[in-house]
Amino acid sequence: MNIPDNLKYSKEHEWLKIEGNLAIVGITDFAQSQLGDIVFVDIPTLGETLEKGEVFGAIEAVKTVADAFMPVSGTLEEINQLLEDAPQTVNEDPYGKGWMVKIRMSNPGEVDDMLDARAYGELIA
Repeated sequence: MNIPDNLKYSKEHEWLKIEGNLAIVGITDFAQSQLGDIVFVDIPTLGETLEKGEVFGAIEAVKTVADAFMPVSGTLEEINQLLEDAPQTVNEDPYGKGWMVKIRMSNPGEVDDMLDARAYGELIA
């Protein structure tokens, strides 16, 4: 299972990468493997400010639908348009081209409550 050291992780299997004032969010390799073949990613919350733990979208796989949760509070600034036509990118490259949203964090201190790669690895072991 791929768990990059440079990211932070939520217990709900989202990852977070900080780039200046923005944070990039996606689902982990573990999450995409549990979902199976992803066929649709629905993120209707562009421009909305959501609290940590709130649902920002849905991920539809062949056999199930899963919610995507905000790992930290913030405003959704950008949605990965690639996923509209190629949702399987989340399966193929969850930490790269398969990112889901970019958010402007309203409380960057919440990152301190997230898991590092080692702790996340223990969670899914």
